[in-house]
Amino acid sequence: MIIRRSFLIRLACVLLVVGGGALLWLPFHTQMELDDWAVTLRERGTPARAVVVDQVTESGGNRSPSSSTMYFSYEVDGRTHAQEVACFEVCRAAGAEVSIWVNPADPGDFVTDFGQLSGHRGRVQGVLGVVGLAALGVGVVLALSGIRRRRVTPPRRDRPRRVEPATGGRGYVGRGKRKRNVRP
Repeated sequence: MIIRRSFLIRLACVLLVVGGGALLWLPFHTQMELDDWAVTLRERGTPARAVVVDQVTESGGNRSPSSSTMYFSYEVDGRTHAQEVACFEVCRAAGAEVSIWVNPADPGDFVTDFGQLSGHRGRVQGVLGVVGLAALGVGVVLALSGIRRRRVTPPRRDRPRRVEPATGGRGYVGRGKRKRNVRP
């Protein structure tokens, strides 16, 4: 039973480390794909001019930082489109014009001249990356604590107790905080 439990604990640690590493890798992989897509849109996309219609900043309160979003309006093939862009590094004021490159197959998909893709992309992957970091950390700590425990703590062996003869005809009570066998 002990061997089986030890095996299951080791297996859980390995799964936490592997799963956490995969979840931690996901946001980096997604960001590389998004960067490649932005380059592709600049090369093959339809150039257009967008106007920042509005900029909204939402307070995150005590739990998270505030987030800003720009709302764009632009025209492609005679049709007006509206889309939002998250403000990470650059946030333009309302009324500002921005050069964009639009995906011909999907007019709601574009990249700006400052490299930001339309919409809020990668948020789910970012949250999964944080979960992966936590799982990886817990798995590594549990694995290392199990290794350390095995090395430092030797297996417990039952030792025979040493029995001392009683004095004065009374039985031996044992060793404790108070001396019980002492006569007043």
